[in-house]
Amino acid sequence: MEEDLTTDLVALQSHLETMFERVQQNSVTLQKFRAFEIRLLKLNSLPDIIDHLLEEAKNYFDLDVISLCLIDETGEIAKTLIDNGYPCSSTNGLMLLGSETPIKSTAIQSYIGVYEDSQCTGFFPHIEKQPVSVAITPLTRRSKYLGTLNLGSYQLDRFADNMATDFIEHLSSVISVCLENNLHVEEIKRGSYIDALTGVNNRRFLEQRIGEELNYCQRNAEPLSCQFFDIDFFKSVNDKYGHQGGDLVLSMVATAIKNQLRDNDIFVRYGGEEFVALLSNTDELKALEIAERVRKAIQALVIAVNDISISVTVSIGVSTYVSDSTSISINSEIATRLVKSADSALYKAKHNGRNRVENGGIVSDKQA
Repeated sequence: MEEDLTTDLVALQSHLETMFERVQQNSVTLQKFRAFEIRLLKLNSLPDIIDHLLEEAKNYFDLDVISLCLIDETGEIAKTLIDNGYPCSSTNGLMLLGSETPIKSTAIQSYIGVYEDSQCTGFFPHIEKQPVSVAITPLTRRSKYLGTLNLGSYQLDRFADNMATDFIEHLSSVISVCLENNLHVEEIKRGSYIDALTGVNNRRFLEQRIGEELNYCQRNAEPLSCQFFDIDFFKSVNDKYGHQGGDLVLSMVATAIKNQLRDNDIFVRYGGEEFVALLSNTDELKALEIAERVRKAIQALVIAVNDISISVTVSIGVSTYVSDSTSISINSEIATRLVKSADSALYKAKHNGRNRVENGGIVSDKQA
C-alpha cells in the first residue's frame, strides 16, 4: 500500500514537473510573440513588414522555413515594392500571385501537420530542403482573402494536426491587419505619386526618390544617369487634334519610353510634355545608348487620332552623376545639378534640330 502511494507520488511529481515545464515554455513563447507583435505593429512600410515576416520571425519562433503568399491580381503590390527598391522577384519565400486560383482551394482553411505534396506543394518555393511539418494558414481581413502565411520545421512533431491553433490564428490575424493597413496607406501614397493621365509617376515622386538614389549610388560607388525627354512640336499636336489627341500622344509616348527602361528605373512625367528618367548603376555611354533606343522607338510610333495616323518625335538630354567618395556634398544640390544638366542638354537637342540625343556630361561632387 505504501509502495503504491510512493509510486503515485512519484508519477504525480513527474506530471507536475512536465506541466511546469510546459507553462514555462508557453510563457517564453508568449513573451516572444508579444515582442514580435509589437515590432510588427511599429513597422510602417510593406518591405519592412515582409522582411520581418520572412527573416526575423524565424528567430522569434525558432522556425526553419517561412514563406508568404500575397494575392496581387492588379500588380499593385509588385509595383509598390519595385517603387520602394525592394527586390520582390528575387526574395526567397515571397510569392505574389496574380490570381487566387493556385492556392485558394488548399489554403482557404488552415492546414497543420505533416508535409504532404497534395496539401503543401507550391507553398515553399525555391527551398532546397522542404520542411517535414508545416502550418499553412490563410490571411484574411474583412472577408477579403489576402494570401497565406506558411511556417515550416524540420522537426516532425513541431506542427501536429491535433495541436491547438489559437496562437497561429492570432498571429495570422495580426499580420492580416498590418498588411491591410499598410496596403491601404501605400494605395493612398501611390495615388499622390501617380500622374492620372499617363499612369506613370509624377514630379513629386521624383523629388521624393532622387535623394535616395543618390545615397545608394554613393554607398556603392555606382553612377546615376538622368534622361530628360520632351515631345517635339507638341503644341501643334494639341492645336491640330485637340486635347483628346494630345492626351493620347502623351499616354502612348510615356508607355513607349517606359517599355525601354528597366522595372527599377524611376520614370516620371515632369510636367506638360516633359518626362524624366533616373537610371541607377548606368554610366554615361550606356545612358546615351538607351536614350537613342528610346528616340528610335518614339519615332517608329504610329498613333491613331480620330482615324488619322500621326507620328511624333522626342528630343532627349542626358547627364550622369559620378560620386567622389573623398568629397562631402549635399545631395539636394547634386540632384538639382543633375536634372539641370540633363535639361540643358535637352535644350541643346531642341536648338540643334530636335529628334536627337545630346549629352550634358558628367556631374560630380567637386563641381561648385
